Amino acid sequence: MLPPPPVRGVYRTDARARAAYAEGAGIYRILPQAICRPADVDDVKTLISWAAEHRVPLVPRGAGSAMGGGNVGAGLVVDLTGTSERRLEIDPTRRRAVTSARITHAELRSAAALHGLRLPPDPSSGQWATVGGMVSTNAAGARSVRYGSVRRWVEALTLVTAEGESVRLKRRAARERGSGAAGQDHDRTLDRFERHAAPRIRAASGLITDRFPRTRKNSSGYALDAYLASGDVLDLIIGAEGTLGVVTEVEWRLDVVPAFEAGLRVHLPSLHHLADVVGALGRYEPSALELLDRSFLDLLGADRLSRAGLGTGTEAIVLVELERDDTEALRQALRQATDAVSGWATTIDTAYSPSEAEQLWAIRHAASPILAALPEQRRSLQVIEDGCVPVERMGEYITAVRRSAAEHDLRVVMFGHAGDGHIHVNLVPELAREGWEAAVSHLFQEVTAAVIQLGGTPTGEHGDGRLRAGTLLDTYGSEVLDLFRGVKEAFDPLGIFNPGIILPSGEPPIGRLKVGSGAASIPADIRRALREIELTGGYGRIRLELAD
Repeated sequence: MLPPPPVRGVYRTDARARAAYAEGAGIYRILPQAICRPADVDDVKTLISWAAEHRVPLVPRGAGSAMGGGNVGAGLVVDLTGTSERRLEIDPTRRRAVTSARITHAELRSAAALHGLRLPPDPSSGQWATVGGMVSTNAAGARSVRYGSVRRWVEALTLVTAEGESVRLKRRAARERGSGAAGQDHDRTLDRFERHAAPRIRAASGLITDRFPRTRKNSSGYALDAYLASGDVLDLIIGAEGTLGVVTEVEWRLDVVPAFEAGLRVHLPSLHHLADVVGALGRYEPSALELLDRSFLDLLGADRLSRAGLGTGTEAIVLVELERDDTEALRQALRQATDAVSGWATTIDTAYSPSEAEQLWAIRHAASPILAALPEQRRSLQVIEDGCVPVERMGEYITAVRRSAAEHDLRVVMFGHAGDGHIHVNLVPELAREGWEAAVSHLFQEVTAAVIQLGGTPTGEHGDGRLRAGTLLDTYGSEVLDLFRGVKEAFDPLGIFNPGIILPSGEPPIGRLKVGSGAASIPADIRRALREIELTGGYGRIRLELAD
């Protein structure tokens, strides 16, 4: 029997507390051996030192809204939303923000907006997603087509390492400018990385360039390509899903909120010219460029389609957001974008104000709530929801998904970030059908192979988690996978940080699900409460409340 960690925060091993943390937003239900809500950063350090001594695996977790399964596990779940640190400071002159990891994207957005600023990446889970979780998955969102993912907006971060020490990692450019803290801290973890892993990465630069996906977005593996380009160790921490240490604070670059916004809704009769449409629209620097596939439109039903002004002959819809600081420049861009795609579209709806644009986009915002609210016998599962391919191969990818779904008699719903070639695919299996788990597993394998064959990545913005860890060998090859292992060993020599996440454990990806006959048994009231969180997007709720 292990002694409890000497923390001032909450530590529990009872069955109800463990059940409350058995699920996140993805497909899994895995009972942890214990849960801990550290009181502060000193508690985090103490917990890591205790875990190292007793070889206890730690599962760092924020709001639990990540979909890849990186926020659940059989070890000790560390709920970082309970720490007392609530730092949220905006420096409008320098366009910077400093936040503790537990701050939500919504809180940062509201504070920055008071100064006419924003953090441009806007994940759909931003209302409850913590900034620590966003850094851990290199989150993105609809505006990534213009502003990229979280990585380019992180100026510095503070990491608690395997040694139980806090180190501050700053971008080299920021250190040279002399902004903020004077320099980059060092501890034994960073020294170990610089001695052993960094030389191997630099020596393999050609291999990394050759093997990394040539996509606009990629949150798979460790970002060796970004590290080579910048020389900044923090680029390896961003997207590492808590496998290299625990992020406790982040310094952000902010951007000015554009003064004017407009939008387009382009109706396409087929997917044949989808890449042409996206390429044409991309020339006008849209801030968002989204796709709604026919499968999503069918989910809405005839009544909702009619109320939204959508006909039944549309095969796909492309939604466009344009932002400018000058109203005439905005109107000109809107006219030019409309003209550029008019030859491929059956209908083009325009919006010249934020309120009109919101009406056009209402159909896109309905996606997650509609999927979450499906009846119990038709649960939406996020299994192949994060594939990203080169934009010009997007139509081929959608065709491959449709073909595999038809072969296995599985319904799919597709929508996503067309400007990045990034398509979210939700599976909607019939849970009463015998053998549905095997069908899902086969489809997962086939679609993953299609993504890789098309030069894409299975993980665009949600993180590998445990779901896609097993895809890294096929995506990158054994030599790059060995480099990933070298990074992991340098930062986490005892393997206590989120084992089985990013680096494969050999466990089948379609297993330990939250639905189906094999789902782990948990108290009925907690099961219902976790389902309610899923239905309502209530990820801001403290899970320990469910146990009590």
